[in-house]
Amino acid sequence: MTDTSTSPSIQKTLLKYQHVFVFLAPLLFVVGVYFVAPTPADAGTGYWLEYWWLFVAFLIGATIVNTVGISGSALFVPFLIFVFPLVAYPLEPNTLVKIGLISESFGLSSSALAFIQYGLVDRRLGTALVLGGVPFVVAGALLSFVIPEPLFHALLGIALLAAAYLLLKANLSHEEPGGGGGDEAVAADGGAAELPNDANKLGPAGVETNDAGTVTRVDRDGNDYRYSRSGYLERFANYSVGGVFQGLAGFGIGELGIISMLRTDVPVRVAIGTNHIVVATTAVLASLVHVFGGGLVPGGHTMDLASTPWNMVVWTVPATTLGGQIAPYVSAALDTSTIKKGVGGLFAIIAVALFLMASGGI
Repeated sequence: MTDTSTSPSIQKTLLKYQHVFVFLAPLLFVVGVYFVAPTPADAGTGYWLEYWWLFVAFLIGATIVNTVGISGSALFVPFLIFVFPLVAYPLEPNTLVKIGLISESFGLSSSALAFIQYGLVDRRLGTALVLGGVPFVVAGALLSFVIPEPLFHALLGIALLAAAYLLLKANLSHEEPGGGGGDEAVAADGGAAELPNDANKLGPAGVETNDAGTVTRVDRDGNDYRYSRSGYLERFANYSVGGVFQGLAGFGIGELGIISMLRTDVPVRVAIGTNHIVVATTAVLASLVHVFGGGLVPGGHTMDLASTPWNMVVWTVPATTLGGQIAPYVSAALDTSTIKKGVGGLFAIIAVALFLMASGGI
């Protein structure tokens, strides 16, 4: 009886103070890197402060991608390919993908907790998608160790072009929530209206599924969403293909995944929130494979902790974490269709540049 009553209390505490836990994570990461990670013997203050400006770039990028609900590496990897060498030096494909994955793992996890707090994550749907996508993510990550650089750029361009098309085609403003605030909020928190409420969540928030399979979800502000979880086959197809690109290039599962959820009539805010869980989990997995998995592939080059540019990730990880926390507020305040058009257009331009790189034109 104690366990039953304690579990909701712990969950409520975690959600209530998730900002504290979220910001402790990158702090502990930076401290751990500083004292434990294998760094150059002469690493001093100059080494750790060399790439401070990446904080600004990754903060902006993380806020944008988390608002739309896609993988951070979709912007981070092209940034590291085209912009970073202008002020520093060119990075190997596997290194820049690893930086992107490690950074987005923190950013997406941060944003995912924020969306969970808002009551916008379908955990049942997200768990099924993660389990289905894991084998494909691992396969893509292992493939990255042996793929030639021109082919890597070409595949990256194809993924970005597909992401641009799907983003521009997607209607990110359909299925708006049914009201919020005022009487709706009071009703959702135990009033007369037939809306669910979970006592272990903050404010009026809850979820229930009727006998017909219709899900009724109420977010923290009292807005309600009704949808069905049907369409698993289409979503599995998209998440499996996207999973291969997620492991290979650091993105893909989020871009294809968000489209499949919208096509199967999952409300946009629930789709974005749930997609964060899937992308964050697979990004963490892909990061681990990129750091430790090189020796598992015949002919692959070994990647180890010493090969990671720690003086870069100590700036990118806190930046993406902060951007992940900002994103839900930006999503609520701005028209996401405007943001996704800009991101889609940027993807198309970057894809063209990547094709030129693959063909030797750049």
